[in-house]
Amino acid sequence: MAPLTRTLPASWYCNQPLYQLERRAVFLKSWYLLGPLTRFRQAGVKVDYEIAQVQLSVCRMSDDLRDVKVVNSTTGDEVRSHITETGLLFSTLSDDAPSFDEFFPDLKPLVDTVDFTKLPYRRSIKYEGKFNWKTMVDGYQECLHCQYTHPSFSVYYPPTFYTVYNHKNFSQHVADPDKADDGLFLYFFPNCTLNVYGGGMSSFRVCPTDKPGVTRMEFDYYHMESGDKFEEYFKFVRQVAMEDYELCEKAQENLEKGIYSEGILNPLKETGVAYYQQRVLDLVCAQHDKETAPAHVECIDSVHIDTAMTSQLVDASSS
Repeated sequence: MAPLTRTLPASWYCNQPLYQLERRAVFLKSWYLLGPLTRFRQAGVKVDYEIAQVQLSVCRMSDDLRDVKVVNSTTGDEVRSHITETGLLFSTLSDDAPSFDEFFPDLKPLVDTVDFTKLPYRRSIKYEGKFNWKTMVDGYQECLHCQYTHPSFSVYYPPTFYTVYNHKNFSQHVADPDKADDGLFLYFFPNCTLNVYGGGMSSFRVCPTDKPGVTRMEFDYYHMESGDKFEEYFKFVRQVAMEDYELCEKAQENLEKGIYSEGILNPLKETGVAYYQQRVLDLVCAQHDKETAPAHVECIDSVHIDTAMTSQLVDASSS
């Protein structure tokens, strides 16, 4: 019998030195969805972001919808950005990230299915939650909990058929494999999502703070309709978001109390969790090896790090 994939240990959700290593290994080397170009609808008006303690500012420079600049708010330097043909803006945090096409080589066919320049921006909200950023991504990357936690969502998208297809640095969620064009649900590694359905789009960023047990959630909402129709859509998606929020805070509490240490992932229903956790593991181990060379720490292939490995990474990152 093939060995089952195990989760990252609880310490990876609670430890400050490990988060700082994670920040250097993962967040400074990735691309982030900032939103459709309709988010930046007024020339000269800045929209501010903060991801992993890096401040960004986006400004539309002229009447041209695609004339957008992204800068590091602290240094004033322009950072690399990419606008897809259908109007999605992505950005990096540092020069350590690879090119956009290298990071997302298979993304174009999916985002080309929606003209995001036709989706009007309606609203943004943000708030903090008492959970690690990975606690929220764990929940997004599977739908085993949907039937019990999201009864209203499950009416439209029964978890029986829910499937996650993993690509390089992103995952596509399909509610029903026989209806692949029914909505577009994407997770962008490490912490962004895009959900297009019901005449609108919601996206969120799971932004870690300087405390590993506190995360800031940032949501943006777009919809073809305004007024009551948008408010009805907004109420529905907000209900799903708050159900996840409560679940994540309870899960984080169990992680921090030691009630839960690590477990086994469902080989069919939690492939999305296994995929992104493996990416985190690989990048953190590679960064640790780089920073501690010539000393070497061997990182095993499966999504599992034992106590000794965790201690070595903590000691190295805190020195």
